[in-house]
Amino acid sequence: MQYVWQHRLFPASRLRTVCGRPVSVIDPGRINTAPGPDFFNAKLMIDGRLWAGDIEIHVKASDWFRHGHHTDPAYSSVILHVVDRDDAPVHRANGEIIPQLVLPCSPQFGEHYRLLTDRAPGPVLACRDTVSHIPSLYLTDWLSALALERLHEKADRITALLARYAGDWDQTAFVTLARALGFGINAEPFELLAMSLPLKLLLRHCDSVLSVEAILFGQSGLLDSAPPDDPYVSRLTAEYRFLAGKYGLHPPQGMRWKMGGIRPGAFPHRRIALLAAMICGGFRLISQILHAAGEQSVARIFDLPLSGYWLRRYTFGSESSSAPSSLSVASVRTLMINVVAPLTVAFGRSRGDAGATPRAVEFLESIPPERNSVVSLFSCAGVKVPDALTSQALIQLRRAYCEPRKCLFCRIGHRMLASKALRNK
Repeated sequence: MQYVWQHRLFPASRLRTVCGRPVSVIDPGRINTAPGPDFFNAKLMIDGRLWAGDIEIHVKASDWFRHGHHTDPAYSSVILHVVDRDDAPVHRANGEIIPQLVLPCSPQFGEHYRLLTDRAPGPVLACRDTVSHIPSLYLTDWLSALALERLHEKADRITALLARYAGDWDQTAFVTLARALGFGINAEPFELLAMSLPLKLLLRHCDSVLSVEAILFGQSGLLDSAPPDDPYVSRLTAEYRFLAGKYGLHPPQGMRWKMGGIRPGAFPHRRIALLAAMICGGFRLISQILHAAGEQSVARIFDLPLSGYWLRRYTFGSESSSAPSSLSVASVRTLMINVVAPLTVAFGRSRGDAGATPRAVEFLESIPPERNSVVSLFSCAGVKVPDALTSQALIQLRRAYCEPRKCLFCRIGHRMLASKALRNK
């Protein structure tokens, strides 16, 4: 009933007190989570007269007396008593009668409310039977808002990095790219690795793949578990020891690389090798993004074939005939989504470019949607996912609303409840 009142899910033109006086809600008030009336500072017109004060809500009108409100001065400011059942007139501590309004919630509304609020987080959508029936315009508007919410959250992270590095866009882009190369599961250790190294230091050795890989693998701590009898590992180890001593490098603590339960292609070794390849080519990520035109042009930024030791290896040790020479198309698109689009927005912000966000949105609309468990969950519920902008919106919806059980703050959940709020609707 509080939810119905707060969100005005009532027939506004047909509200009347139990005595028949018309009620018009100008402001339902601010919900109160502490002791006292349920809503503060409401404004109502009752029978043509303006009232300002608090609102109290009960299932049964007699609960007013059962809870002792008739003797509590804190409830003297109540201007309307909203109930489901009118079984008694109520009054303030001074004996004044309080106007009473019957607001009967439907049984279906209660069931749907509990479905959204009481169900434990799980692999099934609480709104799975409803979401496909939401009007397309309404759903599109909500998904557009969620996509922008996610895009700006990523841009905010980049802006914070830029402040940390005193406006150094190349270092900021380097850390952003490194985090994205973790593809979620290893995002944190990749970010720690990049933060432990000045890009300018790596660029001093951009003419030597061995030196750049030695610094990156040495800082990552992955050399410690590499087979010592591998000749290339021995060369990397020796080179890292020399350069670490020269520059005072120390591997960051708490890297915690994850390799269990993931495909060999997702091992961090090849991703670090790709990062090294981008540095050895001269790290110009920001300028490459700014001058790229279209999806194919952007994709070429990350479509770098590995060579030498990493051509046929997933990790240190024996070769594998199945190791691809470069990232998969899906992985390249993931980098475009998580690096190019948010960098475009963040860089545009810093330059006062109002067109940066629309360009990033248009870019995401040109990329096919991601394929992951979240997208599959909504697809199975009947939601159409035409592009990466939509798949990003669904990830935001799942992470920010579904998993923390904030269904009441989701427009889908609100729409689901609004359609079943009152018995007379």
